[in-house]
Amino acid sequence: MSTPAQPDADSVRAEARAWIQSNWDPDLSLVEWRRRLVDAGWATPSWPERWHGRDLPKWADDVVSEEIRAGGAVGLPLGTGTNLAAPTILAQGSDELRDRFLAPILTGEETWCQLFSEPGAGSDLAGLTTRAERDGDAWVINGQKVWNTSAHHADFGLLVARTDWDAPKHRGLTYFVIPMHQEGVEARPLRQMNNHASFNEVFMTDARIPHEYMVGQQGDGWRVALTTLAFERKFGSLARPQYGDAPGRALDEARAEAAAHFETYKWYPQRAGRVDLVVSRAQATGKDKDPVVRQEIARLLSMQKAAQWTADRARAARSLDRTPGPEGSIGKLANSDIARQASVVHGMISGADGMLTGADSPLDGVVAEVLISVPAQSIAGGTDQIQRNILSEKALGLPREPSFDKDKPFRDVPHNR
Repeated sequence: MSTPAQPDADSVRAEARAWIQSNWDPDLSLVEWRRRLVDAGWATPSWPERWHGRDLPKWADDVVSEEIRAGGAVGLPLGTGTNLAAPTILAQGSDELRDRFLAPILTGEETWCQLFSEPGAGSDLAGLTTRAERDGDAWVINGQKVWNTSAHHADFGLLVARTDWDAPKHRGLTYFVIPMHQEGVEARPLRQMNNHASFNEVFMTDARIPHEYMVGQQGDGWRVALTTLAFERKFGSLARPQYGDAPGRALDEARAEAAAHFETYKWYPQRAGRVDLVVSRAQATGKDKDPVVRQEIARLLSMQKAAQWTADRARAARSLDRTPGPEGSIGKLANSDIARQASVVHGMISGADGMLTGADSPLDGVVAEVLISVPAQSIAGGTDQIQRNILSEKALGLPREPSFDKDKPFRDVPHNR
């Protein structure tokens, strides 16, 4: 029996374009339009048909997204639900979880946050101490999480908690979906040194999770969490959708959705170093004539270009359905180096004036915000040291760092309670 021929990009593009032309209606509500998109399988065409897709190759997602934009229509929602929760549940969740959560994520009807890091367990995530204890058909959760973007308004959270204190730390974890709108969950905003408040700390006191909201098996939370972290490192881009000013309810609601989403991340370009401002800023101040500054700018732009090529290779590998490799860690390390180099260059160009804020400061205070935001680039999403460990073990085949607690029951390991 012959294998059915795989569709090519041109045929997929043509079919998607025809469907969008026939079905896009800007006067629908945003949810109504996305339901139509999801029901037709064009929201996530590489997913299985059973789960709102069309069983197409991975590259079809990018092709169809291009056609949705070209047709003036609206695609998937922004944020943790689409980028982390949905692919994790699709890959690791039960059929019941897929039935319950995937469609509302893709339509934007339910929003999500990530509850991994704790005050005493950031880079060493497996050392977390949030407890999950079985109580009949539910789990009771007690503990604290931190650095949780959008937790103050999310409907659900991706939670990793400890269910077995007698197992070694990596094997005593379980992954859950936790309803955020309940009495036992409190999210408090954290004020950052750049005066933004993009993150929260979340306190869970006798919060409850239905047993069927477990993702994967009990004690398998570390493996499921690695799935989420792999997706987190792949979706570093925060490109803002361009909906123009065309009329229509769906477009109006999409513009409002994007504005609310990116309000949280408005300082992220500064965290990344604002490489785009370096050349014009050097020219405006006359520092482009300084050979030392020119050399550092050249170094910065070369680093950025090399990182773009690495990202392009990773994107090409994903489009061919290849298993993700170390590109995510390489890219994150590169972005940290680029941000630090950009901060150095901005400091060389602006001098002490770079510390000023207000209307008469360099670029209305943007340079100062760069200088105090860049350190976050090498911490968020896994520190530089963690990325180097991943690369040393997964890419270079070096031995793991010695670990005294690998096989010890977690209750016997010193940790924060």
